[in-house]
Amino acid sequence: MGMAAADLQFHVLAVDDSLIDRKLIERLFRISSCQDSGSKALEFLGLQDQNQPCVSPSNQQEVEVNLIITDYCMPGMTGYDLLKKIKESSSLRNIPVVIMSSENVPSRISRCLEEGAEEFFLKPVRLSDVNKLRPHMMKTKCKSLSQQEAEKMVTEPKQESIEIANVPSQAPQTESETVQQQQKSQANNNNNNNKRKAMEENLSPDRTRQRYSSLTAV
Repeated sequence: MGMAAADLQFHVLAVDDSLIDRKLIERLFRISSCQDSGSKALEFLGLQDQNQPCVSPSNQQEVEVNLIITDYCMPGMTGYDLLKKIKESSSLRNIPVVIMSSENVPSRISRCLEEGAEEFFLKPVRLSDVNKLRPHMMKTKCKSLSQQEAEKMVTEPKQESIEIANVPSQAPQTESETVQQQQKSQANNNNNNNKRKAMEENLSPDRTRQRYSSLTAV
């Protein structure tokens, strides 16, 4: 079955301390949320940076994030540090993370890819780079839809079993009720036999001949 149009919309979390680069990501991705630091990105995702005060659950975002694209060089927390915290989280480790940087440093690129980054892009990010990310976002979207279908299949049998369990059962018959029912059944059988006997007598050959003997031939 094909997915609905709404299911094909992807939500991207962009993390960059540069306003220009954040605006560029917003233009490349139709649905996106932007944060200007790694700690704010953790707050958006419901994680907590150890150097920041605790975030109340009411402030946490419940939106489904299909991709995280972050700058490498940021004050306070680098994109590499953000990548490590996401991959250490059991609830967020499956979200694809992409690192971008204006510096082409091979050792930096290798370290990010080894830590679990899906891609490493050099700035400025181009539309061709965005097209490479679609398979990664599709992977998270399909997993989310499959999980929803699995949860639906698990909850439906439970509801059915509850309904069946609530059906009242018939009370067992007492001995007197059983005897009365047998007597009633026997009386009905006797009545049926009497009716059948009366019908047979009315249809006997003797009675038939007596009916036609009164006819006179012309």
